[in-house]
Amino acid sequence: MTSTESEQPEANKALTKAQHRASLVQFCTLCFAFFLEGWNDGTTGPLLPVMQEYYGIGYTIVSILFVSSCVGFLLGAGVNVWMNAKLGFGKSMVIGSCFQVLAFAIEAPAPPFPVMVLGYFFAGLGAAIQDTQGNGFIGSLKTHKMTKLSILHSLYGAGAFVAPLVSTKFSVMPHWEYHFIVSTGIAVINTIILVVVFRGKRQEVLLAEMGQSSTEDESGRYTSSSVYRAIMGIKSVHFMSIFALIYIGTEVTLGGWIVTYIISERGGNSSAGYITSGFFGGVTVGRLTLIWVNKKIGEHRVVFLYSFIAIGLQLTVWFVPSIIENALAVSFIGVLLGPMFPILISHATRILPAWLLTGSVAWITGIGMSGSAALPFVTGLLASKYGIKSLQPLVVSMMCTMVGFWALVPRAQRRID
Repeated sequence: MTSTESEQPEANKALTKAQHRASLVQFCTLCFAFFLEGWNDGTTGPLLPVMQEYYGIGYTIVSILFVSSCVGFLLGAGVNVWMNAKLGFGKSMVIGSCFQVLAFAIEAPAPPFPVMVLGYFFAGLGAAIQDTQGNGFIGSLKTHKMTKLSILHSLYGAGAFVAPLVSTKFSVMPHWEYHFIVSTGIAVINTIILVVVFRGKRQEVLLAEMGQSSTEDESGRYTSSSVYRAIMGIKSVHFMSIFALIYIGTEVTLGGWIVTYIISERGGNSSAGYITSGFFGGVTVGRLTLIWVNKKIGEHRVVFLYSFIAIGLQLTVWFVPSIIENALAVSFIGVLLGPMFPILISHATRILPAWLLTGSVAWITGIGMSGSAALPFVTGLLASKYGIKSLQPLVVSMMCTMVGFWALVPRAQRRID
């Protein structure tokens, strides 16, 4: 045996370790980006009452913040396929993070309300680019895909859990807007990490560094126009998009308005902001701990189980006049809702072709995020006319509709021309 032949196993072993290390670093980087997204979404709920008082506005006007964020998210999701084709994964992630830095910097001095609305627009734009790129990247993995999706989205839940703990503290301070200075710092750190780790590289290059060879479907030979046409022709994508719209809308509505509901209808005080943390903490726990349940029952069937139990718990929030019971019920609803979005993305990877995955995830997430504006905005309109008590029947009806659309999503892949 020659010296070259004897050194080959050691070289292969070193390469495997390097690939494993690259995979871990890239995954942790995406987890931090999703933590920031959750931080952004979890911030608003505890600050809504103080924003209304500071700007002297009602339910309807303050709901424009959700609409602005949604418009930004839709724009980000819409240009994502083009960005992925022209710029690639690494550059797109950094651009998205820079938009978030800009957003929080705008919000930090508590500017006039129209400028605050603009800040929410940039926050949604930046989050959309990172969300769709991150989901598409993890969805393209050939190993441990579902587990990593669950962990990735649990970090979103962790960010949404921590943010209300911080923003609730700031909400009782004279300068509540200083919360956004903290947000700006986290966003800057996120940008730096994305630059250092991904170095502007394309997804296929980064996957190769992890030891996953590119296939023809991942080669990028398809034009953005052909991708758009193919996506629009698949019914499953539209069913999943509407499910995502209602799911994300319900999640953001509960996280955003439950504080106002508890204060108004249950006689709570400013500490009610911690209920938002309980909800998003439940989302995190559900995404981490229910993975084995998802696999045991089946990911398609288990969504029905989680939905029916969540509806029952939501009815107790509606009819049981107890702050403690309502807080606990909302937390458990978070546990049950938590796994649904990772399951949705994982299911999409099974029933859609690989060459459409990133674009489809962008479309599903973009349409889904429109629910994060539509439902909270509708809640604000209904609250202006009927009071915040209208929150509960709206949420229950949306959960029931969500179940109906999930029933239309096929269990297995169908032929796609």
